[in-house]
Amino acid sequence: MPSTTFGPVEFVAIAFPEERVPDAVKIAIADLLGSDVVTLLDLTVVRKGLGGEIDVVEVEDLGDELDITETQLGSSGLAGQEDIDDVAANLEPGTSALVLIVEHSWAREFVGAVRDAGAAVIAQERIPAEVVNEIVELAELV
Repeated sequence: MPSTTFGPVEFVAIAFPEERVPDAVKIAIADLLGSDVVTLLDLTVVRKGLGGEIDVVEVEDLGDELDITETQLGSSGLAGQEDIDDVAANLEPGTSALVLIVEHSWAREFVGAVRDAGAAVIAQERIPAEVVNEIVELAELV
């Protein structure tokens, strides 16, 4: 069997009500990348101008807009044109989106151990943070 090179990989698109990525999000991304919990494989910013024009900016072209431009991407180009087009189609004029492809690098060893044990993942579901937080809040009210 092949060795485990990657942990699970996730495509995440985050829409913002303005054309720039907010400073707090930039800081959070830099902190996360410094934690070794995830590996950034690809990053793209998609903007929709007030006239509906689309601007797609790859990480290497972001300049100082994001303080992660010096980060070496694990494998750029994973967010395909169809993915970018879908994100752009859902943006309102004057807004933007950050498209991230991240590897859950914390899981590499775990994935290898599961594979080596002859086991298989039989179910997996991502539960958005908003849902988990709402459930916890509701449970605390009871």
